Amino acid sequence: MDLNRFLSARSGQRLAAALMPRLLQAVLVALLVGTLCFFMTRMLPGDMAYRIAAGRYGYDMVTTEAALAVRDELGLDRHWFMALSEWWSRLLHLDLGVSQVSSQPVLAEIAHQLGPTLRLSLLAMALSLLVGPTLGVLAGLHPGRWLDRATLALSVGLRALPSFLLGLILVLLFSVQLGALPAAGHGDHGGILLPALTLALGLAAVSCRVARDAMVQVRQSAYFAFALTKGLSPAQALARHGLRNVAAPVTAYLGVQLVMLVEGVVLVETIFAWPGIGHALVHAIFGRDVPMIQGTALVLGLMFVLFNALVDAACAFLDPRGRA
Repeated sequence: MDLNRFLSARSGQRLAAALMPRLLQAVLVALLVGTLCFFMTRMLPGDMAYRIAAGRYGYDMVTTEAALAVRDELGLDRHWFMALSEWWSRLLHLDLGVSQVSSQPVLAEIAHQLGPTLRLSLLAMALSLLVGPTLGVLAGLHPGRWLDRATLALSVGLRALPSFLLGLILVLLFSVQLGALPAAGHGDHGGILLPALTLALGLAAVSCRVARDAMVQVRQSAYFAFALTKGLSPAQALARHGLRNVAAPVTAYLGVQLVMLVEGVVLVETIFAWPGIGHALVHAIFGRDVPMIQGTALVLGLMFVLFNALVDAACAFLDPRGRA
């Protein structure tokens, strides 16, 4: 009984030791992202009151009186330190404030937009892991041959294309020329496929080369050669001894790819009019909606912290040497 309690206590201590750095990172991300968004929004050119009034009533309906009324209502003439301190105080109570354009709670709007962003991100990551590492393993099994050279050229080409240009190319191909998929929106069947494919191809271009290099190292390793000498076929040796060792560096590199994923979500959602957090962030910037900008950027930053924690857990599962 005492041994069970001791093991439970040790497990709890290890879990707390693993979670504390992530919680601290999440708090620092929240404060830093919100503060930077606050100052960068105030540094943008143009009158903030006019921008907010245009977001509320439309650009054709904005008057000087409407802008002055917005300025008085929101207290835009207050000192910046007072406004920032108020946001910090609300954040401590898990309150992201109220949108200056829609007058709706920012947390409620983000909760409505988070689902589409998560669906798009997870589908893009799944497609990239299905395409990239698969081609990388096949290229690594036969380095220097035509498939290896073709995947290298394709990877370089995809990484050289910015996501907005790749998205436009896919729209021209699948929507305009073939008429197979909708060009934008989320109500039509298959509307998520083009934005997810745009994100996935850029991610797969990198994971393909990582998997290829890992597969080459596995083929040259002593344990893979020993598996072949003891009678296993190349396919059996790959399944038993190769894939797990290839998966470890690919999974570790997902932490780097998360930066590209979060960055790409903002552009891709805007291009395809996908109703997610990235799309809302762009509209909030145009409308100078400071609480909405801070809230959406904060959630994107916390998503990055959460996904990184999941990647670390997956790496620890695939490589037992990191569990000590």
